[in-house]
Amino acid sequence: MRYLNKINSPNDLKNLRVPQMNALATEMRDFLVSSVSKTGGHLAPNLGVVDLAIALHFCFDSPTDKILWDVGHQCYPHKILTGRRDKFDTLRQFGGLSGFIKSCESPHDAFDVGHSSTSLSAAHGMAVARDLQGQNHHVAAVIGDGAITSGLALEGLNNIGQSKSNILVVLNDNQMSISENVGALSSYLGGLRTTQAYISAKRDVQSLLRNFPVVGKFAESFIGKTKTRLKYLMLTGVLFEELGFKYYGPIDGHNLGQMIDVLKSLQNVSGPVMLHVVTQKGKGYARAERRPAKFHGVEPFDIKTGAPLSAKKTTYTDVFSAKMSEIGQNNEKVVAITAAMPSGTGLEAFAKNFSNRFFDVGIAESHAVTFAAGLAKSGLRPVVAIYSTFMQRAYDQILHDICIQNLPVIFALDRAGAVAADGETHQGIFDLSFLAHMPNMTVLAPRSGDELAAMLDFALVQDGPVAIRYPKAEISAVYDDFISPIELGKGEILESGGEIAIVAVGSMIDTAHEVWEQLRAQNIDATLINARFVKPISRETLQDLSKFKHVFILEENVFRGGFGHSLNLPNVYTFAMPDAFPPQGTREEIFAWAKLDANSVFERILEVLSEKA
Repeated sequence: MRYLNKINSPNDLKNLRVPQMNALATEMRDFLVSSVSKTGGHLAPNLGVVDLAIALHFCFDSPTDKILWDVGHQCYPHKILTGRRDKFDTLRQFGGLSGFIKSCESPHDAFDVGHSSTSLSAAHGMAVARDLQGQNHHVAAVIGDGAITSGLALEGLNNIGQSKSNILVVLNDNQMSISENVGALSSYLGGLRTTQAYISAKRDVQSLLRNFPVVGKFAESFIGKTKTRLKYLMLTGVLFEELGFKYYGPIDGHNLGQMIDVLKSLQNVSGPVMLHVVTQKGKGYARAERRPAKFHGVEPFDIKTGAPLSAKKTTYTDVFSAKMSEIGQNNEKVVAITAAMPSGTGLEAFAKNFSNRFFDVGIAESHAVTFAAGLAKSGLRPVVAIYSTFMQRAYDQILHDICIQNLPVIFALDRAGAVAADGETHQGIFDLSFLAHMPNMTVLAPRSGDELAAMLDFALVQDGPVAIRYPKAEISAVYDDFISPIELGKGEILESGGEIAIVAVGSMIDTAHEVWEQLRAQNIDATLINARFVKPISRETLQDLSKFKHVFILEENVFRGGFGHSLNLPNVYTFAMPDAFPPQGTREEIFAWAKLDANSVFERILEVLSEKA
């Protein structure tokens, strides 16, 4: 690598010329493809912003100047340019380089982020703090055309425009979020991409107006109206200008020379500025260019073929996908909703087969839930499929719009429990706590693929809201030949034993079964129970559990508000996630960190039995 090996900080860019930076961009893309093919990670979005990252770090002085990367899954080029290239072999691994922005990693990471649409509000706060303290650095936020459709982003835009603070918003427009963008704002941006003629027309008219001999109120009014009408006529960035931004673009996000010239010029423009940059997701790797959604987030893969290196195993998401297609065929009232995640949630097949009953609302989890409430109130049966960690963004809507009205909405919470590789921001270990305390809400956790399918059938005949949470993991093979009827609030006895019981919440069944076998090898009889319901818990179930001398609960959730906490029985000992944010790593590594692995649980049970003997 001729240039890449010499870049250890943004200062090393300052002496390069544009042709050299173009060569550096090519080297960085080759490096990213090679590195991510080994570790897995977010590939297509990072390939798309290589040139943009180079231009920003060339023009600004990080970390004095603050550059905020929205979502964070497009931060790999930024990390390469800020001295972390040699750590990419540890990307998203336990104790390794994060796949997102983390301020504890580097002073160049201005604000921790993992969820989308936070950059504008954070940038606004940083700019106001700068102004109040009499400081003079730049604040720039990079946000995608998918993330900017979120309500939080629009709130940020509205307040930044009103504040008149010096903030640069770089709109990275690649026509994608994870899947293809949807909605009116996306269509609006699409119109802007096709109006290059406006740029020269706007420049010419502004030049004319500056030299116009204004005489009297008539001329002043005429000029103002002419300029306003021209903006609307040419489909410009009028939306952003009406919000208080000075809008520039769209410009080519892969033309380094042009971007550098524009960014340098905009540093002298006062007030909020919007720079609209058009990029290509997956640029530099042909397979990612053709299929950017597939290569958004990848497991380790073969560069030549693009195929994953490991054989695909059946996951809970796969089971949900197949079952939803079956339900869609049998029940015309069922509609499916997701928030920019049709592929990740397994709804692509449903969308293909029942396109008029599938709704991707974009990165708008709150809207997705209240939209579902409107559908349910009108007689349909919505299934809202959103990752656990993203569903928490719609907490108020679940409580206020769904539960108060006791509407029959099904929430399919993928990525619940421990989530590998993505770190603190993506761990789904809070959903049991924030859902179970809501009146009218039923919360289930399947132990297997077959039970997930059965729970969906069960949920469809309930009169109120039902949440089903399951992990990003291979389905359990333990007791896969056994499924008993689901009864409201009741668990399932899988093994009958002595005076102690082990209760597994959903996907903890594999660990619980291993512990059960370890105890049996020590001649300790135990009853193994599948909880099924986190809420409600039937009186009969509570009475049965109270009869055991010891009850050990295993759950992928924080203790407070979880299943074990809610039982409130004196004989219960709960193994749960600690009161901390789990680090990135494999699910097995996270379990070991939390002492939720089979050996840790087994040893602690022996200690408890010894203490209570």
